[in-house]
Amino acid sequence: MTSLSDLDLEVRTLGECRITSPMRSTDFVDNGKRVLFHSTIRKADAFIQAGRDLPSFEMAGPRERIYFDPSKLKCGIVTCGGICPGLNDVIRAIVLSLHYHYGVESAFGFQYGFEGLAPAYRHPPVELTLKEVEDIHTKGGTILGSSRGPQDVSEMVDTLERMNIGILFTIGGDGTLRGGLAICEEIARRGLKISVIGIPKTIDNDISYVDESFGFETAVAETRTAIYSAHVEALGARNGIGLVKLMGRESGFIAAYSTLANSDVNFCLVPEVPFRLEALFSALRDQLEKRRHAVIVVAEGAGQDLLGTTGRRDASGNPRFEDIGLFLKDQILAHFRDSGMDITLKYIDPSYTIRSRPANPHDSVFCLLLGHCAVHAGMTGRTNMLVGYWNGEFTHVPIPLAVSERKHIDPEGRLWSSVLESTGQPRDMS
Repeated sequence: MTSLSDLDLEVRTLGECRITSPMRSTDFVDNGKRVLFHSTIRKADAFIQAGRDLPSFEMAGPRERIYFDPSKLKCGIVTCGGICPGLNDVIRAIVLSLHYHYGVESAFGFQYGFEGLAPAYRHPPVELTLKEVEDIHTKGGTILGSSRGPQDVSEMVDTLERMNIGILFTIGGDGTLRGGLAICEEIARRGLKISVIGIPKTIDNDISYVDESFGFETAVAETRTAIYSAHVEALGARNGIGLVKLMGRESGFIAAYSTLANSDVNFCLVPEVPFRLEALFSALRDQLEKRRHAVIVVAEGAGQDLLGTTGRRDASGNPRFEDIGLFLKDQILAHFRDSGMDITLKYIDPSYTIRSRPANPHDSVFCLLLGHCAVHAGMTGRTNMLVGYWNGEFTHVPIPLAVSERKHIDPEGRLWSSVLESTGQPRDMS
């Protein structure tokens, strides 16, 4: 991660808050309330010894005074990137909070991601009434649609200005946040008073300076069926192998947590920890000789160095990965065929059935509170920030900080050590 001495944890505002909040019967958060960056004294000791202030995030929540006049405010919501459990929950939470907490009557959804802000696509904005969002939290996906890829920033800000939008809520991952940052910069260049608030959406849980993003827990919970099925299939055959590919392009958090949640997994392969086929085959043979079955979980971004790079990129500029699941399936079958050992391999890829699920109860609560905190932040004129979750508290995180790097599993950290303890796989297969 970026050196702590270089962290800029302060959030921009559009101006002074002069309007008394219409909220009642709530605990307002003082602007000076902070959430410590460090969770242990040992990590904070260098700052303590040097007599320096400990790094901290601004705590999220409602303030006593707000920036925008609710009676004159219009808000917009956009969802970008791949779908994820909880998207509709967040949309609904924003609309309900705007209406019931602040009396804001005008909320619009821009269809199909940032395309909805680009006039060329002619996607009409959707008015998000209470009726419109009444039961959307029971459905997967997003009622607004989504897309990938950048649009002309100047045109998008033209749309916001033309519609007199005061707050834009952007729900998406790293690419969406970068798009939000570019919009903020254009807004500032024009001297406009428009707030941009991000809600991090990444099923891979790979946004930096955020402990958890919505949809991640639902994704982990939904892996249980696939991994259980792989285990049963492996048990049902002599030298049976169950191979499950899960989402996780550059960060293997879904694979790692799914392995811990389903203790039948014998090998977990993630992008952060390189492996070689020969070492995997050797360990896999040992497992089969001892137990007569094995379950392998592989993240989609693992082992890409074994497949070669294509140089192709998607509309958002992300590299297009080769299918490590099918590659491993073919390689494992070929290796044991050539070595004269009979195996039965079943391959399962549940990726799209997982990400299209509605949020589970935990994620639904999480989405509700994220949506509320996003509205509270926007109403106070904060901008160029996202709502995070850190050390058990909701926080305000500057977008430039969040997109400065991607969150990864630390191969020397406690999470990966726990995975190794659970699977029993060799620490080094490189």
